Amino acid sequence: MGNPLRQRQTAAKFASSGQVIEISEEISSFDSLSEIVEADLAALDADKIPPAWRESIVRGELQFGFVAGGGNVPSMSGQVGVELDAVCQRCLEPFRQRIEIEPRLLLLKADEAVAEFDDYEVWELEEDTLRPLDVVEELLIMAMPFSAMHDNMADCKAFSAAIENVTEIRRPFAALGAQMKQVEKDSDV
Repeated sequence: MGNPLRQRQTAAKFASSGQVIEISEEISSFDSLSEIVEADLAALDADKIPPAWRESIVRGELQFGFVAGGGNVPSMSGQVGVELDAVCQRCLEPFRQRIEIEPRLLLLKADEAVAEFDDYEVWELEEDTLRPLDVVEELLIMAMPFSAMHDNMADCKAFSAAIENVTEIRRPFAALGAQMKQVEKDSDV
């Protein structure tokens, strides 16, 4: 039996077996995600591109089943995370960015609808079967920020350079604040 992450089956079959899939795959196994990361890193000089970016590991777990009280509505939930190499859009330097998802999906065909499961997102299946790897890849891509940036400003060279160049902090409303405090003191007397 092969890797269940790569198997193509109906959502109902995954759900009826209560399939649990442990994920530990290199990013290179996710073609579209790899292409996006590669295109982003292509903006860097060749010597700045992290050499092992394709070896970043996507880790997590998916659980399939039927929604409680929902009869035959297949669902997928779990948690998946990866640290991707990216280019900070502020300083244009490479950095590691953590992407985490916790999907709670109802796996429905396009013509199916349910209204009572607000805790779940509806994932419309274009075909009768699905491959979990494709769903995880699409969810990770959707979770990527539009503009990748350092989470911590201290790590971003654009901010550290700007802070070094600041010689004087101007506070245009400082005088107004002092006047307001004086008015408050005068009115208390």
